[in-house]
Amino acid sequence: MSVALRNAQCVVPVRRALLRRAVCALRAALGASRFDVGLVCASNALMQRLNGTYRHCPEPTDVLSFPFHQVAAGELPRPRCRDEYNLGDIFLGVEYIHQQCRETGEDFDDVLTVTAAHGLCHLLGYRHDTKPEWEQMYQKETQILEELNRLTGSRLRPLTAGLF
Repeated sequence: MSVALRNAQCVVPVRRALLRRAVCALRAALGASRFDVGLVCASNALMQRLNGTYRHCPEPTDVLSFPFHQVAAGELPRPRCRDEYNLGDIFLGVEYIHQQCRETGEDFDDVLTVTAAHGLCHLLGYRHDTKPEWEQMYQKETQILEELNRLTGSRLRPLTAGLF
């Protein structure tokens, strides 16, 4: 299945092929290769609007995930027809992420990939509202990033280490 990637901003250059390949590998590490994923690279203005509408927090953010299915953490959806082979959409706040990377000195492409992994985990029911949920999500992110690292020679780690 496919990863549909749309760059809906023009502030930050995005290496789309690199990001698409990483998301395909992460989706495979989650056992969800059969499912489509929508990926939107968004500006601060769009992220602020979406965050305000859906989370009642009108400020830009790094990632918002909109699952097609409601599943328990780690469960794959059980589609009944071809049209339901969709995990959902991930909006990456690339302008926000780029600003953070300039402040921290982290590599933008690496942080974008890790943030996409975080968004994918949300599409599969992982949350971080409580410490046990955070620990479960952190473990899953670590697992799929280690698989990506094995395939690519990268050294990516989850960004969620400071939540609890």
